[in-house]
Amino acid sequence: MEFDYFKYHALGNDYIVIDPQKNDVILNTEVIKLICHRNFGVGSDGILYGPIMKDKDYQLRIYNPDGSEAEKSGNGIRIFSRYLFDAGYVETNTFHLETAGGKVFVEILDEKASQIRVDMGKVTFYSPQIPVGGNPRNVMQEQLSIQGKTYSINCLSIGNPHCVIPLDSISRELAEEIGPIIEKHELFPNRINVQLLKVLDHKNISIEIWERGAGYTLASGSSSCAAASAAFELGLVDSELHVHMPGGIIHVKIDSEGHVHMTGAVMSVCKGIFLADITNQIKSFQS
Repeated sequence: MEFDYFKYHALGNDYIVIDPQKNDVILNTEVIKLICHRNFGVGSDGILYGPIMKDKDYQLRIYNPDGSEAEKSGNGIRIFSRYLFDAGYVETNTFHLETAGGKVFVEILDEKASQIRVDMGKVTFYSPQIPVGGNPRNVMQEQLSIQGKTYSINCLSIGNPHCVIPLDSISRELAEEIGPIIEKHELFPNRINVQLLKVLDHKNISIEIWERGAGYTLASGSSSCAAASAAFELGLVDSELHVHMPGGIIHVKIDSEGHVHMTGAVMSVCKGIFLADITNQIKSFQS
């Protein structure tokens, strides 16, 4: 039996994989919103569309639940790598994967592909490359006022944009309060992911995440890399550390060349078929 979709999660951050080699669903904004909706669709934090064959590498497209396309997702990359392994596309434990935010190098660390390491590349704090509005500069410890309170922000890109805010105390409630405001702030022309950061010690940090196009998220690989990189740049942590999130822990290592390596878990959830009613809805959105 053929299946229309596969579902995985990485520390509670769940994605649906739609394989164009096995399914002819054409994704547009309405279709993506429907499939990702937790009441009217399958429900997920996004859709991973691939593999799209590009030269000798596999190409992945990543979609947020609001229909927008993400350049890169650390958890999404790990999940999609697990799918490539499960579906028999890859025969080695190392391979490259092409995303809109750049090429990454993937290492499968165990025989079930339940632990995966990804070289996410280098970060940049330079405003035109993130992007952040205003004069060209490194965006570190700048002041941003939200709802009458001033926050110290650090912005960077690791293939997608992030705003990291160190605080003495963090919470889901605060992430949900200021996250959507910062995400769509005029300072950020392409919107931005937001991480509230609490440093626990030199080898551990904790973050709460508001994800661009998705909202509050239990875990995020690129957010973990961004928060660890900002904390390291500020001199608050070592180059190798654990990032604690409500969904679990990701290990991050920043090597001597500035590459950020992320290691974390992936779990398979289910595979399924779109039945007649939702298939007809999908087709109506495609016409």
